Amino acid sequence: MRDIVDDLKKDKNMNRLIQGDVGCGKTVVACAALFLAAKNGYQGAMMAPTEILAEQHFLTLKKFLCPHNIKVEILRGGMPNKEKNLILHGAKNGTVDIVVGTHALIQKDVHFNKLGMVITDEQHRFGVKQREAFIKKGQLPDVLVMSATPIPRTVALVLYSDLDISTIEVMPDGRKTVETYVVGKKMQARVYDFMAREVKSGHRAYVVCPAVEDNQLDLANVLNLQKYLKQNYSEIKTEILHGRLKPDEKDEVIERFISGQTQVVIATTVIEVGVDVANATLMIIENAERFGLAQLHQLRGRVGRSSLKSYCILISDSKDNNARERLIFLMKCHDGFEIAQIDLELRGPGEFLGYKQHGFGEFNTANMLDNI
Repeated sequence: MRDIVDDLKKDKNMNRLIQGDVGCGKTVVACAALFLAAKNGYQGAMMAPTEILAEQHFLTLKKFLCPHNIKVEILRGGMPNKEKNLILHGAKNGTVDIVVGTHALIQKDVHFNKLGMVITDEQHRFGVKQREAFIKKGQLPDVLVMSATPIPRTVALVLYSDLDISTIEVMPDGRKTVETYVVGKKMQARVYDFMAREVKSGHRAYVVCPAVEDNQLDLANVLNLQKYLKQNYSEIKTEILHGRLKPDEKDEVIERFISGQTQVVIATTVIEVGVDVANATLMIIENAERFGLAQLHQLRGRVGRSSLKSYCILISDSKDNNARERLIFLMKCHDGFEIAQIDLELRGPGEFLGYKQHGFGEFNTANMLDNI
């Protein structure tokens, strides 16, 4: 917070990355930054990649800011026109102080009266053009981006000093490191037996698959895995969650999971961000080699959000050495920025003056990680 306050006192605009592991308190920092903007006569906007996460932020900001007479609203993609128009009108005339939303915030019909603070959460989930369009909603606003695993382009910008960085290194009291394991398919039965024991003890679990249904690559999929669990663990209440469900259906699944009506959610990466369930202690990821380092770290961050001992099990039979090395590295490393640096090394920094967020340039002068 001291870094943000110092930035706001300067003549130049803030351009800062808040980096910290999942669950370390980045949202509270964003809340404080928006409070400062509102109390100094400016509006604020916060963009999240999913409706689930946007809703979560909306409720958090409303809880902390409304008692200080700061009006917070949320823009959802499929909201009724009457409700949406009221919020758009409030943002334009300045009666709404803070607007939270997904990509809906960067639509052409969204205008602000005096936007002074823009915050992008999970910035690795947005493209360069999307973040640029968001910033252009204001007149040179202060910019804050947040991520547990910054994209390669962002890491490179930090290394070249075009983006200031603040790191939250301390986790909330009582949090424990999530124990991570890499196992082969032959261990699958033992893994799900372990899941059954966790559920029996009152905890909850996630199972993540790279596909929704049967596919030519023969990858684990949500529908078949639910059938497998129902056949072998009929006492466990399971539900599926994926991008093809309507927003209301997704919310209902999450609500039942939070309340305990559902014990295991079988999902795609739609749960990568925005799901915060304190007694979820197990994350199982099928075909783990199909996911990037940043995705895997984000998924792992869905568990271990309380003082309960938590686990992440990566299932993979991949014979690819690079894929195995990545999984072993993730098993040993829990530092989001270190994971992002390895991602940078593997995928390249992208373009500084263009829109690519990863990849290697054609003109090389030095190894950025070794020589800067």
